[in-house]
Amino acid sequence: MTDLAHIRNFSIVAHIDHGKSTLADRLIQETNTVADRDMKEQLLDSMDIERERGITIKANTVRIDYTADDGQDYVLNLIDTPGHVDFAYEVSRSMRAVEGSLLVVDSTQGVEAQTLANVYQAIDADHEIVPVLNKIDLPASDCDRVAEQVEDVIGIDASGAIQVSAKTGVGIHEVLEAIVAELPAPEGNRDAPLKAMLVDSWYDAYLGVIVLVRVMDGTLKKGERIRFLSNNTVHHVDRIGVFRPEMATIDALGPGEIGFLTASIKQVRDTRVGDTITHEKKGTEDPLPGFNPSVPVVFCGLFPVDSAEFEDLRDAIDKLALNDASFSYEMETSAALGFGFRCGFLGLLHLEVIRDRIEREFDIELITTAPSVVYHVYMRDGTMTELHNPADMPDLTHVDHIEEPRIKATILVPDEFLGDVLKLCQDRRGIQEDLTYAGSRAMVVYDLPLNEVVFDFYDRLKSVTKGYASFDYQLTGYRQDNLVKMQVLVNDEPVDALSMMVHRDRAEQRGRAMCEKLKDLVPRHMFKIPIQAAIGGKVIARETLSALRKDVTAKCYGGDATRKRKLLDKQRAGKKKMRQFGKVDIPQEAFISALKMDS
Repeated sequence: MTDLAHIRNFSIVAHIDHGKSTLADRLIQETNTVADRDMKEQLLDSMDIERERGITIKANTVRIDYTADDGQDYVLNLIDTPGHVDFAYEVSRSMRAVEGSLLVVDSTQGVEAQTLANVYQAIDADHEIVPVLNKIDLPASDCDRVAEQVEDVIGIDASGAIQVSAKTGVGIHEVLEAIVAELPAPEGNRDAPLKAMLVDSWYDAYLGVIVLVRVMDGTLKKGERIRFLSNNTVHHVDRIGVFRPEMATIDALGPGEIGFLTASIKQVRDTRVGDTITHEKKGTEDPLPGFNPSVPVVFCGLFPVDSAEFEDLRDAIDKLALNDASFSYEMETSAALGFGFRCGFLGLLHLEVIRDRIEREFDIELITTAPSVVYHVYMRDGTMTELHNPADMPDLTHVDHIEEPRIKATILVPDEFLGDVLKLCQDRRGIQEDLTYAGSRAMVVYDLPLNEVVFDFYDRLKSVTKGYASFDYQLTGYRQDNLVKMQVLVNDEPVDALSMMVHRDRAEQRGRAMCEKLKDLVPRHMFKIPIQAAIGGKVIARETLSALRKDVTAKCYGGDATRKRKLLDKQRAGKKKMRQFGKVDIPQEAFISALKMDS
């Protein structure tokens, strides 16, 4: 076991695409942790979807052995964290397992919204922070301006910021020396009862659940019996090891070390992130301060296009939930779409990632219903229910008021696009809270309803600012507003897959757009079909799909006009009867297109 003074635990935090994973690659390469022939770009991003999108989704860890310039040997435990707002939960728990952070800022772009969000999490966790300015090999790099920005916006001293190019490898040695010199060594008592924090867990087909732990006090050895404090389950440790990035088994983990254990655990649900692990006998009784559990923010229905694939979808979702504790689901049925699942996600990117993984890894075609958020519905008798699906809205006569989730959005945007961004936020019922300047960029803080953000806010923001704005949000709570459930009726039949919650002031505009869209999507029948949007019993928008007609008078040539009249009357009566009993089939494609309304 390594002496505490020679261990350094740190994470890398940055905005999306500022070069965290590339810097991690260079640190691994510089210290010869991985042989050159095994080296590849973004070594720690192991999922196909991470490599394809060029983003980090899961926080990954690696143990690096480094001999410093003073001849001492050090063990560096690095956790590479995601930069995207939807995976802020991964960042917060990685922060608790380490003592310091490298703050990576792109020297061409400067401080972005997610840089702020992640660095504040590091400051909350009492980290020592070493600023690193990346991408100095690019002609647009301006280190002095960016260092000044780091001091102005974040408020940490950037005079000694290390200038590196993670792509070419310039300055990597200086980063390693700074980690050893400036970051604190972990604290812990080897003789105290075992106290280890569960940082992450995932499922492996051969080993069962693999648990990533950070030992605070005591030692953890192979063959011992351990207890999880949150659910009091006892397990026998089969193996202990560290990631170099491949798994390497060792005999014991001491205080300050980060490694993994396997104990024939069958379900990831038994291993709660943030839990405290101790020995079965003579263990500690006081748990470590845990994390807040991740709360799903966006809900949507996932249905198989081919209803025969429902069982396959169930297996796929079960397997994904094994590795992603932040993803929740329950079964639901819909008259239009058949059997499926109502799933909860941390945000829209999380939704896209899960959907892509199901389609790609399990080869199931999916229909996704319109994303919705969780509303609090207060009844007249004083009770409150959570509404996940607009179709389950209780009768309005019993409802007192409805509250919707609000978020605090921080947007960093170049000066020339500020007007467009303010207009976009006003259109989305936002309330401006703050507007400050950092150099030539404005930092706008808005209070927005989450309902308006989950549809296409991010895409609209990127298009009005030509991709230069960065956006970060956090949930602030619930607030009452004038919300109503809008139903879509086709041939007087409600279509529950298309019902949605809207603000009363917006309902008419949304309803009209939906009816116009459906008019183009529903195929014509032998009778005319009304398509209506309604709130309660009041129709707010309508389009009529005209009937297909057969020319019944074709065989009349000359003769009396009453013969034609008689045939037309007979046809009209037939159409009336047909409309009464006729059933309108809405094709699957129409649903998919209608649900993409906002894009």
